[in-house]
Amino acid sequence: MEKQIALQLKNICKYFPGKVIANKNVNLTLYKGEILSLLGENGSGKTTLMNMISGIYFPDEGQIFINGEEAVIRSPKDAYKYKIGMIHQHFKLVDVFTAAENIVLGVKGERYKLKEVNTRVREIAERYGFDIDPKKRIHEMSVSEKQTVEIIKVLYRGADILILDEPTAVLTPQEIEKLFAVLRKMREAGKSIIIITHKLNEVMEISDRVSILRKGEYIGTVETAKTNPKELTEMMVGKKTDLKIERVKTDFDKPLLEIRNLCVNSDEGSLAIDDASFYIRGGEILGIAGIAGCGQKELCEAIAGLRPIKSGLIMHKGENIIGLPPKKIIEKGVSMSFIPEDRLGMGLAPSFSITDNMMLKTYAEGKGPFVDRKSARERANALIKKLEIITPSSETPVRRLSGGNVQKVLVGREIEAGPNVIITAYPVRGLDINTSYVIYDILNEQKKKGTGILFIGEDLDVMLALCDKIMVICHGRIMGIVHAEKTTKEDLGLMMTGALNLTEEKKDKNYGIAKDSNLTEEEWKIEGEKQAEKEKTNG
Repeated sequence: MEKQIALQLKNICKYFPGKVIANKNVNLTLYKGEILSLLGENGSGKTTLMNMISGIYFPDEGQIFINGEEAVIRSPKDAYKYKIGMIHQHFKLVDVFTAAENIVLGVKGERYKLKEVNTRVREIAERYGFDIDPKKRIHEMSVSEKQTVEIIKVLYRGADILILDEPTAVLTPQEIEKLFAVLRKMREAGKSIIIITHKLNEVMEISDRVSILRKGEYIGTVETAKTNPKELTEMMVGKKTDLKIERVKTDFDKPLLEIRNLCVNSDEGSLAIDDASFYIRGGEILGIAGIAGCGQKELCEAIAGLRPIKSGLIMHKGENIIGLPPKKIIEKGVSMSFIPEDRLGMGLAPSFSITDNMMLKTYAEGKGPFVDRKSARERANALIKKLEIITPSSETPVRRLSGGNVQKVLVGREIEAGPNVIITAYPVRGLDINTSYVIYDILNEQKKKGTGILFIGEDLDVMLALCDKIMVICHGRIMGIVHAEKTTKEDLGLMMTGALNLTEEKKDKNYGIAKDSNLTEEEWKIEGEKQAEKEKTNG
């Protein structure tokens, strides 16, 4: 039986000011009842292409066909008319509204029939396997629940074509399994789904076909069952790429950064970090895993001197750095690279050029009233070449770069400063495969130099391959610290949700030594035996 075409793009082109070609003669076909993954490096035009389908942009050239008929989509309202819905990576929800109120927001008259809306939402949830309470308010929901609301929102409006942008970026392994089960049910019901993602293992698991873009142009489409991650990566970058993440072996030095019984409040005044104790040694990568919003941001800001602490100590090379201004902490060698939801919201000046952003932390080092833009420009150009940042020049304002390229500037600048402690949060969020591996290599280079690295990430496969140890936090509390080589994604997922607490298990066992949450189970026992032997000898 011949497949029916749900969506077809013919020779789509999109240009932006400054002679930037986002998409050039892109041809793409989406069949009814299939899941199509869209792959490409940062700046390859994936999101721009999807934004034209969903009505955010309008193509400069080319045609869009829905169910065989040409469609003119000038707004998201037009997209809904053609039964197209896009679920963005950053949710567009009103926190004080209920799920049902958010789902019908903008639908004329529906908000005043909430009893009927609640019933219909439950019917949609039951049909596809969602777990959602229509009366629950958004601010009370987990990340996966908020994503569910976004998906039901487009289904409520009758969407047959769904576009998901990085849908698994902040989900636990268990939540990803649930999402994939839902997507398979939607596919069985005849829905057509496009997923933008950089996670090749998920592409291989969930998609029927994979389409690849490179530098704004369509490279090709392959059946998932007939390809592999290596081939897909080569199609994306245009050359052979080694997909192996190396865990560099080093001789760990003494702790460079020690956190003792740290408590930090959130912006709302609640406890975001609750009695955390751990350390980072020179030549060690300590990973932090946790569901988004479990205190990662507050921890980073507290270490960097950007957030006051409630109690506890932050020691750098034996010196308490609490109360020092951020500039002094940077001078001591503690560098923070935090990638927020809004990449331009922290650490970079959007209207400044790449060169000027490189100078933000070094401008005061110049002599006299003049700043040294020449050396900053040289560093910027070196960074552009090393991280393959797509930009006309180093003088291009950062706000004109794609999200992934903005991220490269931020991460590259922090690492280029050569700190002795690197606090890096979500350094590869939204980055393509090739660039992600460049970042991993750079972190390993710093590790070899004896730098201590705190790596806050989302991809558990990467953390298990890259980090030496992984610390898991849930609602601001440490659930345990494990050797990356001796644990599994499933155990990490259980700790991330609070279902498994190794720290409490250690406290119950009590090997005769004080609590130290940075010790693994094996190390805890060894230290206890050492102390018992010492006491026996002294006695």
